[in-house]
Amino acid sequence: MKKNHGVFIKNAREVACLAEANCIVANILDAAGDIVAPGLPTIRFEELARDMCADCRVRPAFLGYYGYPYAICCSVNEQVVHGFPSARRLEEGDIVSIDMGVIFDGFVGDAARTWPVGSVSAAHMELMRVTENSLYMGIEQARPGNNVYDIGAAVQRYVEAHGFNVVRRFVGHGVGAKMHEKPEVPNFRPTAHGVTLQNGMVIAIEPMVTAGTYEVDILEDKWTAVTRDGKYAAHFEHSVVITQMGPRILSISDRDLNRHIISA
Repeated sequence: MKKNHGVFIKNAREVACLAEANCIVANILDAAGDIVAPGLPTIRFEELARDMCADCRVRPAFLGYYGYPYAICCSVNEQVVHGFPSARRLEEGDIVSIDMGVIFDGFVGDAARTWPVGSVSAAHMELMRVTENSLYMGIEQARPGNNVYDIGAAVQRYVEAHGFNVVRRFVGHGVGAKMHEKPEVPNFRPTAHGVTLQNGMVIAIEPMVTAGTYEVDILEDKWTAVTRDGKYAAHFEHSVVITQMGPRILSISDRDLNRHIISA
């Protein structure tokens, strides 16, 4: 791994480690999505994630990070990010986001998804659809020679065109041997000039989108971020490597990889 203009450029071996770490994360998220249902206590996602980490012989990247007490972030409804798993039971009509990271051979995988719980309103289904689509709009801009802020501009343009807002307080980031590396990857277009994307950079792109204001507050636990107006939020994240052939998503599960091979 070498630094170029303040950002880390990964070699082929390092990208392979990052791909394996992110595949494990994606497999855990697949398994979490399979059990989403009304009545499920959210601590069950934590138990599942820790069990799968043990099976894969990897460490949860979030556990103990700046004192964070869990392996996953589990955020429900108006909770935007960094929510705690707990005895709280999911209810029909909720939406639930899980953000997960692992450390494999010294490298970090990081991804997030949001799911509906049972039957969800059309408005909240649209919130999730737009958030996930905006992630891919951002990924499309993750090409050598583009400005990192082109990613945020694409996300913001798509989200706001559909009547939603992007959170400003939290951003994506470089990912590698550390969970948060340079550059920051906003989901909006700042006025300053950002970093030029280079072949071999690995970044986590993670739009957090709200049905109302983009302003957030932090709860008394000093972690959980909630929308200031109490409206719902959704969160999707992929880790992506910049290549000359275009962006390559690393956080692809075995299930999705096999589906792609079968349909190819």
